[in-house]
Amino acid sequence: MKLVLLCHPSFLPSHSMPRFAQLLKDSYEARGHVVDVWSPKALLFKCVPASRLSKWAGYVDQYLLFPLAMRRAVKRTSRDTLFVFCDQALGPWVAPVRNRPHVVHVHDLLALRSALGEVPENPTSVTGRIYQRYIRRGFRHARHFISVSRKTRDDLHRFGGISAVTSDVVYNGMNFPYAPLPRTESERVLRTAGVPVPAAGMILHVGGGQWYKNLLGVVAIYARYASQASEPLPLWCVSPEPNAAVKSALARIPKSGGQVLFLKSLDSRVLQALYSLAGAFLFPSLAEGFGWPLIEAQACGCPVITTDEPPMNEVAGAAAVCLPRLNSPADLDRWAIHGATVLRDLLAESDADKARRRESGRIWASRFEAGKAIDGYLSIYEKVLESAAGIGVMDAGRRQSMRI
Repeated sequence: MKLVLLCHPSFLPSHSMPRFAQLLKDSYEARGHVVDVWSPKALLFKCVPASRLSKWAGYVDQYLLFPLAMRRAVKRTSRDTLFVFCDQALGPWVAPVRNRPHVVHVHDLLALRSALGEVPENPTSVTGRIYQRYIRRGFRHARHFISVSRKTRDDLHRFGGISAVTSDVVYNGMNFPYAPLPRTESERVLRTAGVPVPAAGMILHVGGGQWYKNLLGVVAIYARYASQASEPLPLWCVSPEPNAAVKSALARIPKSGGQVLFLKSLDSRVLQALYSLAGAFLFPSLAEGFGWPLIEAQACGCPVITTDEPPMNEVAGAAAVCLPRLNSPADLDRWAIHGATVLRDLLAESDADKARRRESGRIWASRFEAGKAIDGYLSIYEKVLESAAGIGVMDAGRRQSMRI
């Protein structure tokens, strides 16, 4: 196949999307496909000093200059080329290829749902609402979609206003070979990275600090757990520095027992060591598009506590322990008391039950191998190209009959 990957520009601070695009490129080329990568260049952006204006300069590069260059480039590509949009947020670029074979990868619709007033926890500014509608107006031109979860596909159809010809679900594949590490190896990895080694394990949380990661809820659960346990495990958060609300919750943790450590900028090997040492992984998100850390933890044999709503329960499966969603700040104390009880019960399971849960989680996580995801993507790409070729033959036939 001849593939063109449409990707976010390198001058944006995003990390997950460039990694996803690179995974696709490397995997497709390894299988013999011809891959080209298109993304905006920092033309005006590099000329503007870092300030609020630099964001707008980046918008000019992305949404004014790049589409012009893209239209010219599309004309030079063969008709059997498939255009692959690595993120639905690139919707404003879809129009130039709406009559050419194309696929849009859809990761989450949280920003769009927020802009539509569907997420009270995340109010959106006027400019944010305009921007999300602009993105949606763009990807509405698309006809073929691949979503990372059933929840994301449901949101796409409910809020995206699309007219899909095909809309499939292919679960993400892990971009690192997560697997349990022996304790000695985990400790060595942590020491090498300059990370403290926990004496008896810890409770682990991994998140980017976004509102939906519910770090406040994580700390509230831990505060209740630490006040009840005689020798509580420490809480380690791989997360940005806490905000004011989280700092207030941290102040409620008893000084005599509880301990919280914040870490950031850890590579996958260090995360693997942490997952392998943790007694439990606490991930009570309010929402997700997919939820990478859920399967990363399970692949390393770490028991998971998450939210009993899609896509969290969809991705984590039956091996995880689920909590109800925290729907209101007024419910925080009651919800945290219940969460602390669930956490304490999970940590107190017998060795045999722990072994069964860890093995069940590892087996479940194995279905999210990167190779399986790539197989799924390529299968859909081939069908889209076959469909486009069939339509092209029909159109040619119509033109021929008109000449006759």
